Parts: sequence; structure tokens; C-alpha cells
Amino acid sequence: MPCTVVVGAQWGDEGKGKITDLLAEQADVVVRYQGGSNAGHTVVVGGETFKLHLIPSGILHDHVLSLMGDGTVIDPQCLAEEYTGLRERGVSCQGLRISGNAHVIMPYHIVLDRLQEESRGKSVIGTTLRGIGPTYTDKAARMPQPVRMWDLLDKDVLRERVTGQLAEKNKIIAALYGADPLDVDAVVDEVWQYVPVFGGHIGDTRAVVFDQMARGANIIFEGAQGTYLDLDYGTYPFVTSSHPVAGAACLGTGVGPTAIDDVIIVNKAYMTRVGAGAFPTEQDNDTGQLIRERGKEYGTTTGRPRRCGWLDGVALRTSAKINGATGLAVTLLDVLNPFEQVAVCTEYRVNGETLTMMPGNLDLLADVEPVWEELPGWQTEISGCRSLSELPAKAQAYVARMSELAGVPLKMVSVGPGREETIMV
Repeated sequence: MPCTVVVGAQWGDEGKGKITDLLAEQADVVVRYQGGSNAGHTVVVGGETFKLHLIPSGILHDHVLSLMGDGTVIDPQCLAEEYTGLRERGVSCQGLRISGNAHVIMPYHIVLDRLQEESRGKSVIGTTLRGIGPTYTDKAARMPQPVRMWDLLDKDVLRERVTGQLAEKNKIIAALYGADPLDVDAVVDEVWQYVPVFGGHIGDTRAVVFDQMARGANIIFEGAQGTYLDLDYGTYPFVTSSHPVAGAACLGTGVGPTAIDDVIIVNKAYMTRVGAGAFPTEQDNDTGQLIRERGKEYGTTTGRPRRCGWLDGVALRTSAKINGATGLAVTLLDVLNPFEQVAVCTEYRVNGETLTMMPGNLDLLADVEPVWEELPGWQTEISGCRSLSELPAKAQAYVARMSELAGVPLKMVSVGPGREETIMV
């Protein structure tokens, strides 16, 4: 697996952290290519649970270089707390490298995120209020010059950047939203206190990736969120402000598209999403509640309960196409153990038409009717299975159907939260 992208096939929360952690056993480098602390990856190792928000999942392997690429946006407080927490639990973090080109989530971004969301009234997007959107907005707008990780290495440069930013931001905060303006020195001091924790890890990650590629290293590119939260290809406007899709692995790290060898899409055995927006297979009933409780479907970052539903084969098929998938990893199959029947959406019907792909006009998505296919459940514990042949025949048939709907080979099946509770195909 010289260069492999691991990407979520749904609205995020698919279990990408576990899949990346498993692949990292044979990897040399893991690169996070986009997103910020609004993401959350949960990895269970030896009965210990690690919740990662910014640092790549490869950090749990001492032999792996863990890179935060140019396309990420970084909250200094979150990074410092996560780094310190890992060190306190015995994780060395020596392999961490942070791109100096990554943009910094500043305190005024978090303030603006909250004020903007509050002003939307009933039209809220459901942002995590972590400052992600305003930071990516500044990155695209360029003026006044936003803060990047390089700027945290010199307090005078940081103050210069913050002064320019607040000259604009304070007018918006005070005049548009009627809130109190922020003080330059207070903002600089707040951010500066965290720099000693991780400052020694800031550098040119693009050069590291190029060097490792030249050595023939195994590299994993790790996305945050999922396909349908992509700014262009997700269920807009209920999306994130970056590009979780596989193509963004090139944009967020500097590698060319011909360098990518494999794309593993990760899909739960069912569907979830957080916040507002269309969800054709949602089960807002006892079925959805049982899935939520068995799957512990509460946000790693926010704790918000996730909306739950049956597998959407149309969304899975479309995601496989968008990402150019070469393989499928199925997670949380064990959550469906109790069900006598398991439903799968294979097509949509809308306005007298049958759709086999998610519509490009997302206004239609709220009106589609799922075409259901029912498969028999297996109703037995599967967490001890370590090969496909050990799975109950009905569970084998279910994951085979998922692979068929995706149109790509099955690569991995997770049957429990632990590292060892995974079938490698």
C-alpha cells in the first residue's frame, strides 16, 4: 500500500480512525490532509479508548511519522491539550510533524462562528462552533493576511497578523453583531501560551512526504468528516468548509494525483448523520434509537446524538464513484446483531423517476422515497469472528451486498471496537 487514502463514505463518523490505525501497523507515514478540531476519531487499543480531534491516528504507533498537512486548520489550544493528553498516557508523539502552512483557528474565529450561527435563527447549519468555517473563509479571502502555523514561531509576527485581522474582525463583531470587540494583546497572549507545547514540531510537511515517497514508504492519507460533508460534493449547505473527499488528499498535502495507489472508503453497516439536512433512510423511531444506543452514536467532538437509519446503497454507490474507491471497509457490523430483518435502500424514487445515484440537485434529496430491500438478520454475537468464513452466513451475505452496491471489493469488516476485532479480507 505505497499511497492509500482512507476516506469516509457517509456524513462522517464512519470509524475512519480505527481503519487508519489498523493500516498504520504496516505504514511509515500517516498524513491528515484537511479539517480541524470539528472532527473526531475514536481508536480503542488494548481496552483503552483514544479520542483524537487533530493529531492523525498514526500517532499511536511509535514507528509512524504523523503529519498534519497544509490543508488542515489548527486550534492551538485543542492541539496543545490533545498533545499533552497523549504524552500523559504514554504516547511519545515524537513522530508528529505540523505543516507551517496550515492556517490557525484564532479566538476571533470561534467568536465569529458562534455569532454567525446564532444570527441564522431557524436556518442554522449545525456547525460545531469550533471556528472552522471562519478560518477557511480567511484562508480563501487572503486579506488581511491570516495567521498560519509559521507565524506562531515569532511573537512579533503573530502580533502583526492579529493586529491586521482584528482591524477588520472587530468592526464585524461590534457593528454587525453588537458584541464586544477583542483586544490584540489578549488574543496574542492567549494563543502564545500554547506554542511551547507543540512549536518544535512545526515544519515543512510537504518536503517530508516527498522524501518518504522517494524512499518507497507506505503512506496513508487520512481524511476527516466524510464525503457528504464535502464543500462541493456534500449535501450543501449542511457541509463542512473543506474537502474530505479523496481528491483533497492531493490538495492538502502537495502530492500529485498519480501518486495515489488506493482509495479505501469507510462505511458503517448502517447510516448516521449529525445536524440538519436530508437523510433518506433515517429511522426516527425505535429502530433508530436501538442503533444509536448499540453504536454509541454520539459525537466524539460535541457529544450530540447522531441521527440513525438503515444503509443507503445509493449514497454508498455515489460515494464510491466520487472518491474513485478501490476498496470498501465496513464498520460497526456488530451493531446490527439483534435485528431479525435488516433493510437496505437500493434506489430512490422521485417525481416518477428511479435514481441509482444521489441527485446532483440536492433539493430533490429531501423528496426521494427509498426503494427497500430486506435481508435476513443474523441475530448472534460476531465480535469473536476473525475471518469472513467465521461470520454467520447471513452476515456474510449482508457485507457482500454492501460491496456489490458500492461496486468495489470488500477489504475490511469491523465486528467490534477493538483493534483485534477486525476481519482483514
